[in-house]
Amino acid sequence: MQFAKRLQPLQANVFADMDQAKAKAKASGQDLIDLSLGSSDLPAFEHVLAAIRESLSDKSTHGYLLFHGTQAFRQAAADWYTKKFGISVDPETEVLTLIGSQEGTAHLPLAVLNPGDFALLQDPGYPSHAGGVYLAGGQIYPMPLLEENGFLPVLEDIPSPVLAQARMMVLSYPHNPTTAIAPLSFFQKAVAFCREHDLVLVHDFPYADLVFPEDGIESQQTQSLAPSVLQADPDKEVSIEFFTFSKSYNLGGFRIGYAIGNAQLILALRQVKAAIDFNQYQGILKGAIAALQGPQDGVNASVDIFRKRRDTFIKALHRIGWQVPTPAATMYIWAKLPEPWQQNSMKFCIQLVEKTGVAALPGAGFGKAGEGYVRFALVQEPEILEAAVERMAQFLNKTADW
Repeated sequence: MQFAKRLQPLQANVFADMDQAKAKAKASGQDLIDLSLGSSDLPAFEHVLAAIRESLSDKSTHGYLLFHGTQAFRQAAADWYTKKFGISVDPETEVLTLIGSQEGTAHLPLAVLNPGDFALLQDPGYPSHAGGVYLAGGQIYPMPLLEENGFLPVLEDIPSPVLAQARMMVLSYPHNPTTAIAPLSFFQKAVAFCREHDLVLVHDFPYADLVFPEDGIESQQTQSLAPSVLQADPDKEVSIEFFTFSKSYNLGGFRIGYAIGNAQLILALRQVKAAIDFNQYQGILKGAIAALQGPQDGVNASVDIFRKRRDTFIKALHRIGWQVPTPAATMYIWAKLPEPWQQNSMKFCIQLVEKTGVAALPGAGFGKAGEGYVRFALVQEPEILEAAVERMAQFLNKTADW
């Protein structure tokens, strides 16, 4: 049986590779501490679940849901953006319901790229950004994100021949995996750059709320501490942004998000989506509306939980001699590997889970510039994070001069 050539670049997947390594370690008897997958272990909020439960007994919610049936959700999303970022949004033409932001980043290239066109992607970056480009037959130009540049791409370094063939740039801040935050001034620069070179600017924004204020939970109110790209492009001339409920509202398994931005891009993505699926169960949208319109105390509490986990993990790493900077956002720790692992993050992660049961993700799985790093997801209670670091200390003492 022969398959399409477009599947070839999709064969390597860091999540699948580590899933196999975790299964092998578990089968050998290891007690697994899984810090590899950024899936929140916190529960969905009760008022959100109540809205979903109430929908189940309403038979009018059981059928297909077409675009116009999502109007109430799109209005809630538009209102939320206006409140949070001060941006006026038309729910009819500038918002589209999605099955998580990953659907947006994976499907938008089908609407924007012709075969051979370039997409400018962050390196390291989230794997689905590349997957969507490959499925569209596009080429990838990786924009290196280096520590000395604050993990921001240097736009001036992109070659002119690449720009001549490029059609889109994909950014994501707060950034997975590096945890970096981009200031509004960088987004303003990126918007101007994309206008100049006739590029679509795509911003994947799942960690809009997972930013740690300096003075604690009291500072985390309705205003975002991380800028939206639409604040740099309020007329939505070149930009589209993707938001998911997976992180802010702990609804990863419910698969709900939305696109917001340029009306032409929204319409193009809607046309792609119409050829692939309808929409989620209406009850999930009702839950999402409750999340956006209801109290945000749960979001604030989740941020505080991840802040405390971050502090616990960083202090434990420092205690064993692994000096890692404290991230200002996301649910991850992006740690530079010690010798002898600087050039083999995959080997480090495979041996770590085999010998200790601690699972993490290799930086190389996010791109060439991610080599030499490892990403830990803070999806366990503090005492388990402490135990994970103790196991890693024993592993490192056996494999390096620590």
